[in-house]
Amino acid sequence: MAKIAFILLCHKDPEAIIGQAEMLTAAGDYMAIHFDGRASPEDFRQIKEALGDNPNVTFARKRLKCGWGEWSLVQATLLAVEAAVQAFPRATHFYMLSGDCAAIKSSRYAHEFLDAEDVDYIESFDYFESDWIKTGMKEERLIYRHFFNERKNKWLFYASAKAQEKLRLQREIPSDIQIQIGSQWWCLRRRTVEWILDFVQKRGDVMRFFRTTWIPDETFFQTLVRHMVPEAEIRTRTLTFLMFTEYGMPQTFYNDHYELLLGQDALFARKISPEAKELKARLGALYSNDRVEFKISNEGRSLFKFLTDRGRIGRRFGSRFWETESSLGRQRELMIVVCKKWHVAKRLLERIRQVTNVPTIDYLFNEEDTELPDLGGIQSSLEKRTRHRRALMRMLFDYYETDQMIVCMDPGNLDLLQDFCNDRSTTRLLEIQCVFTDEYLIGHATRVGLAGEQTSNETLERLLPTIRGDMTFESDMIRDAEFEHHHIIREQFSPDDNTGPIAKFLDISHDKAREIAETDHLFAD
Repeated sequence: MAKIAFILLCHKDPEAIIGQAEMLTAAGDYMAIHFDGRASPEDFRQIKEALGDNPNVTFARKRLKCGWGEWSLVQATLLAVEAAVQAFPRATHFYMLSGDCAAIKSSRYAHEFLDAEDVDYIESFDYFESDWIKTGMKEERLIYRHFFNERKNKWLFYASAKAQEKLRLQREIPSDIQIQIGSQWWCLRRRTVEWILDFVQKRGDVMRFFRTTWIPDETFFQTLVRHMVPEAEIRTRTLTFLMFTEYGMPQTFYNDHYELLLGQDALFARKISPEAKELKARLGALYSNDRVEFKISNEGRSLFKFLTDRGRIGRRFGSRFWETESSLGRQRELMIVVCKKWHVAKRLLERIRQVTNVPTIDYLFNEEDTELPDLGGIQSSLEKRTRHRRALMRMLFDYYETDQMIVCMDPGNLDLLQDFCNDRSTTRLLEIQCVFTDEYLIGHATRVGLAGEQTSNETLERLLPTIRGDMTFESDMIRDAEFEHHHIIREQFSPDDNTGPIAKFLDISHDKAREIAETDHLFAD
């Protein structure tokens, strides 16, 4: 009978990882874990202490700091695969999982399914001939060298690609391989995995090529398997059921998707909502139940598309993040920097990004040209962003694959602040109170069209108290709203005085907060 070694890449929720490992190994299978090097050391210690005595669990020999679209994800996978091959000589199959995956069949069903055919399961389509890539870069993923993370250093990422294009620095794809593409969720036989590990050692030229491609986890294994395994022994599909919304984001499954998931022709499903406690409990009980029979209808994708196209918001297949009541998620933290002087907030945000590595976004509800990823059009205008504010933020959390995010807002956006602070997520505010000199207020009046080059000094003198009062009024309104997690730093205060509020706002150490508070020329106009 098949013996599965699960290759788990994860970065959060240690309790869920422990539970997942205990459930899957209790059936006699194995697990190799790579826990992201960027994640909490305390969480990793908790996982190792809980699973350290489990002979069916092993860990990658080192933890890498992984980034979406980077080679680090493939390298982390290879490290976990190496650990599994060495630790579990009886493993016959190696199955890629994430912490958001859950079994949707019983252990008996999964083993019998893999025993039925001696094949590998991996999506593997011709990179250039297929339509697997719908939008964005295609050939450029391969012929240019990508050294920057598109999500963390968007400007550098695209500037580097444009510079290589202008200087004609295109490179050749290794002549003896034909690039394939597909989902990163695969299940491979032991022989195939051993061939891949052997290839990694022998073909340094191919490895160097893939290391600087973009999103190699969709091409590396897919290409190698196609070149090593006879076509008759490849099933070009994934055994993990996943769907994407019309905005290209993974569809999340909730408690009321249980029957739908069981009917799919797959062994696991992704992504299960962290809030779907009942669904996880039912699926966990299902995995150990050898008597249950499954009726495969496989209608999930077509039924989901039909019902969401009809706009049945609130029904079980509805796109929940469009609902008025939709939450960002209890486990998520939205941190909002509030400041009337946008350049000051952006300066602080840049320093926060350097010190904490938390994803940050400028005034997305105030500036039309704020850099945002393509989310299917919802980000295309300020009106859409504001109208679908929670949907937008939830999609950004999913896009950056994070539970923490920092954004900037103008103090005039009180309705937005109230909405986010009333969400079930944790929302914290850092208000930056600046000094408004007459020169600054005159410049502000000119920028917003209240004054021009010909405006007389007398008119300006009458106008300035009103503008200053309006800005003070906005700050008073925020204070009167009595938000629970409202912190304030002031231009008049010293870095020592501002360090405490910054530390509480970001939930970081005093030393790191001090680095941020001492940002050069933070309040300069």
